[in-house]
Amino acid sequence: MTGFAIVLGLLVGARHAFEPDHLAAISTLVTGTRSPRSASLLGLLWGVGHTLALLGVGLGLVLAGSLLPARISNAFELAVAAMLVVLGARAIVRGIRNVDGHAGMHRHGGFAHSHAGAHDHVHVGERALAWRPLTIGIVHGLAGSGALTALAFAELPTTGARVLYMLLFGVGSIAGMTLATGLAGAALARISRGENAQRTLAVTTGCVSCICGVLWALPLLA
Repeated sequence: MTGFAIVLGLLVGARHAFEPDHLAAISTLVTGTRSPRSASLLGLLWGVGHTLALLGVGLGLVLAGSLLPARISNAFELAVAAMLVVLGARAIVRGIRNVDGHAGMHRHGGFAHSHAGAHDHVHVGERALAWRPLTIGIVHGLAGSGALTALAFAELPTTGARVLYMLLFGVGSIAGMTLATGLAGAALARISRGENAQRTLAVTTGCVSCICGVLWALPLLA
């Protein structure tokens, strides 16, 4: 039974990636991509950030044998709501101004290269990684760490099993979001070929993100 619960963490993690707040946040970035591969990379980076935050907080709580205090958990959830509104507002502004992140030449530590969104990334060695999906994933991971730890405590009897469950949950969320953004990128590549279509998509996803953020915050503030 314990083994089944642990493996179930992989499937639950994959489903977790498709929750509305996750999709609303990452969609504001996916609309700026031009290929399924680029969109999948954004989802992958979101999943990495999400998993790092989940494991960082979750493992600490498991090893301490405690749960995340409700006040801190609510603060993390409010941070997600605020982030959704900010990302949505940014997408709306960029859509109205038709800012699409043209490729530009720049260098880091003597390494010169060119790619779109030249100022929206960090470097790991010679590879450029977009920092926004990483940050979004980290914030979502912090918000979900309390619930995941509580679930692990409720369902699994040992520390090792709880840790493994969290790890598989993180792997599942990476796979789920990579798949989701890849599919979205494939669809957007077909329907956003014109300038007006790109602008409409950016504004629409921005509005959805803002609405999702407000709706997310209302129960917490009440």
